[in-house]
Amino acid sequence: MSEQPKKQEKDYTPEVDAALPEATSLAKSGKLQEGLEKLLALEKQTRNGADAKSTTRLLSAVATLCYEAKDFNLLNSNLTLLSKKHGQLKESVKVMVELAMGWLDDVRAKQGEPTWLELVETLRTITEGKIFLETPRARLTLILANFHERISQDPKSAPPAKPDPTTGKTPAAPTPFESLQKASDLMSELQVETYSSMERKEKTEFILEQMRLLVLVAKEKDKEAKASKEKAAVSLTGDKKVLAADGEAEWIKVRVGGRKVHEGFISEKGNEDLKLKYYDLMIQFALRHSSYLDVAKYFHKIWDTPMIKEEAEGRGKEALENIVYYVVLAPHDNEQSDMINRLYVNPALSKLELHYNLVKCFITKELVRWPSIEGIYGPTLRQTRVFLSGNEDGDRRWEDLHTRVIEH
Repeated sequence: MSEQPKKQEKDYTPEVDAALPEATSLAKSGKLQEGLEKLLALEKQTRNGADAKSTTRLLSAVATLCYEAKDFNLLNSNLTLLSKKHGQLKESVKVMVELAMGWLDDVRAKQGEPTWLELVETLRTITEGKIFLETPRARLTLILANFHERISQDPKSAPPAKPDPTTGKTPAAPTPFESLQKASDLMSELQVETYSSMERKEKTEFILEQMRLLVLVAKEKDKEAKASKEKAAVSLTGDKKVLAADGEAEWIKVRVGGRKVHEGFISEKGNEDLKLKYYDLMIQFALRHSSYLDVAKYFHKIWDTPMIKEEAEGRGKEALENIVYYVVLAPHDNEQSDMINRLYVNPALSKLELHYNLVKCFITKELVRWPSIEGIYGPTLRQTRVFLSGNEDGDRRWEDLHTRVIEH
């Protein structure tokens, strides 16, 4: 790959203008290879002559002829070959890769996922380690991650595995969790925050997708770890068993990812969807660690979004109710006290009589009896997702509320 742009030595436009129709005619008459050889011979001249425009036209033409002939083995081999040519021009390769990426949906729909997958992997191989192709590679990686996530949700939709060329054996199909882990690992390898060629909004979308997949993996690991501990607890054999690791490592990565998101940027007009996705993920992170005050803050960020606040009887009301639940669950300290007092005087809260009165119980300097709280608020609160009766998390939070009432 050419590191420093050379000065153009010759303009090959006339030669390319003449060669393209000839090659196309040969390909349409069944002589695809002959047509490609004509273009490849001229491509060497344009590349060595640093004629970027002509080289780009030729690379695009070679790929297009293979694609139109539906010869995808030849397409993949020529994409790889042309990208590796000595002194190849970066811009020409970039245009060729982006052209082939534009065919992916059509290939998937008409040729099937095995052919589509081979093209995706070819393009990912070409883009690997090339800074000038970092954005196309990131987009290809997202496409592949979405594919593996879909397989995790519907294993039967996976294309049939190919036999190993060395052993002849067909590998076992991945488990749903392995497919999900694969999707997350693919996305996590991207350091999009360092990409100079990617727009800020797209960077943020990638980071949020990384976080979302990490949350899914973390929850699956937490579930497996819990089941492993329960199984070990009831085991009567006394054998020492290796317990499954929980998802703490992934949760830490979620927190790190969250720090890469600029909260000021996602709060700007037009970025509301990013803001809501971000705070939803941060709520899940905070809930995992029972950080109730953080949960209340994140719900307040959601509620403070104009499009949410306008839904007085919809998402706006739900967000405000959750602020109440989690701020009263949070242990008392100066920050919690400041937030609950500001919430109490907010005119919006007065429209929710039950929740207003619940907050008032924690504002007034009077002894609050748990049976009174349980009797007045229990029937409503125990029906919410936060305090749902019979649900492990809901029951635990109800006990936490009991503790807060005693502390008050």
